[in-house]
Amino acid sequence: MSLTRCANGHMFSSRRHGNVCPYCNVIVEQVSKSSSQPIMGVEEDDKTMPYFGEVEGIDPVTGWLVCIEGSQMGRDYRILSEKNFIGRAEEMHIRIIGDNTISKRNHAVIVYDHKKRNFFLLPGDASGLAYLNNEAVYTPTELAAYDIIQLGRSKFLFIPLCGVHFEWENNQSEE
Repeated sequence: MSLTRCANGHMFSSRRHGNVCPYCNVIVEQVSKSSSQPIMGVEEDDKTMPYFGEVEGIDPVTGWLVCIEGSQMGRDYRILSEKNFIGRAEEMHIRIIGDNTISKRNHAVIVYDHKKRNFFLLPGDASGLAYLNNEAVYTPTELAAYDIIQLGRSKFLFIPLCGVHFEWENNQSEE
């Protein structure tokens, strides 16, 4: 795993998050491991660069969870299109650290359906329950702006961006 440190001292996986710190959203400039001085008169623009194919666009944010109670109070988590798995493990789309009562993997799932322009909260396949406005979630339940989601000992405020009033230009392939 390749770790990168941002200007604020946060360590994160550059393979997973690219050059944007997931904790403070600071862009980290990639530093070359070799000497920064040109070799034998070779200018910076004259270097051969590898071709990695077409660059994929970013997956734009569709909404946020904001921690309003718990160990990460004040922190926001980006919700992307389609399924967002929530847990403590590094491979989770929404990784919540510091609350060991949240399951490592798949405690809950937030889904944004770009065709119907709505959000749903689904129970995960872990043993922990997810609560929506103090009610346990056993089946997919539609989310509304400013709903309160509780996972473990943490509470989150749901803030949608996309929906009826706004949608990113649809560059995704329609099936």
